[in-house]
Amino acid sequence: MPVNLLATPANDLHPVPGVRWGIAEAGIRKVGRKDLAVLLLDEGCAVGAVFTQNRFCAAPVQICRDNLALNGGASLGIRAMLINTGNANAGTGTDGLMRARASCIALARELNVSPEQILPFSTGVIMEPLPHERIAAGLPAALADARADNWASAAEAIMTTDTVAKAFSKRLTLGGATITITGISKGSGMIRPNMATMLGFMATDACVSPVLMSQLARELAEASFNRVTVDGDTSTNDSFVIVATQQAKHTPITSLDSADGRALQAAMLEIAQKLAQAIVRDGEGATKFITIRVEGGNTGDECRKVAYAIAHSPLVKTAFFASDPNLGRILAAVGYAGIDDLDQTLIDLYLDDVLVAKNGGRHIDYVEAEGQRVMQQNEILVRVVLGRGDAVDTVWTCDLSYDYVKINADYRS
Repeated sequence: MPVNLLATPANDLHPVPGVRWGIAEAGIRKVGRKDLAVLLLDEGCAVGAVFTQNRFCAAPVQICRDNLALNGGASLGIRAMLINTGNANAGTGTDGLMRARASCIALARELNVSPEQILPFSTGVIMEPLPHERIAAGLPAALADARADNWASAAEAIMTTDTVAKAFSKRLTLGGATITITGISKGSGMIRPNMATMLGFMATDACVSPVLMSQLARELAEASFNRVTVDGDTSTNDSFVIVATQQAKHTPITSLDSADGRALQAAMLEIAQKLAQAIVRDGEGATKFITIRVEGGNTGDECRKVAYAIAHSPLVKTAFFASDPNLGRILAAVGYAGIDDLDQTLIDLYLDDVLVAKNGGRHIDYVEAEGQRVMQQNEILVRVVLGRGDAVDTVWTCDLSYDYVKINADYRS
């Protein structure tokens, strides 16, 4: 069961003027499962995106990068996105590129646009041929279903091993105009994004200068999806896309450092962080949501190294699953995080408000029963103080349970 995560009711997800979602069952994944989604964009929408840093990236990632570049970087020409589940179209070579392009061509014909105006996305099993004929056959049903209020169905359609659809929405006021932001994401395993989540889509009707969209996408991903990990694996298909439809009635944002730019970015980051944390809360087999905060580093990068060393340690993660305060495992992870001149005598370790280790050793007043109490919670804060500087950073992760192994052992069954 996901950790303190429920699907957002469809009525709480606000439509974004300028975008529509259409959903269909194309038989790509399993009979009776939504597995095909089309996101339609009105003319004039601006798009920004970031993708996986995995060098073995999937065919759709390669095509997305090419098509965004062909549309001038500002991406004003993108008119639709095509998403399938059940097949990642990764590790498929030139044949995979052909099949992804064929899918784009099929949708472009339906919409009377250029194939280069389509962004394809896939998620599922790696090294299997993409059934592009099924995608093409499912497009008429998806397009007939296209509605502005279809965000909840879209969140379900992009799920793989997720147990809860992930979608959040928010409204704010800019320049006297009401601005809407709505986003969805999917992912629960193969999550160490190193850029974004496996798949994430966010749209707003705000007026944002197209030249800002790539920067905005990078900064949102860096502070949200780049701070989560389930198992340390970076997917071949990670993609995070933002859309500004330019339909709200306010003065266009031309700088993210302006008052309106900061307000919009803060609101979009709130949604991005909720989506990112939802992935961890729904991590495969997860029973606990763990926040790892590292303070007192010389740099943010150093803090992240320590946080990820803790978050990726199987010994730490299994101890959390067992509610076993075997907390020396955390200190060991701090030690091998890769900080060469680390002084262990300056390090403090906290579980929530419990001081476990002081100056690198067990705190004289620490009682294991207090550690046990915290470890039994389903939400836990691990705080490491390095004593080296003023930098701080945070990573969100989960425990490692029996069910993680079962889910991934049976993934293709």
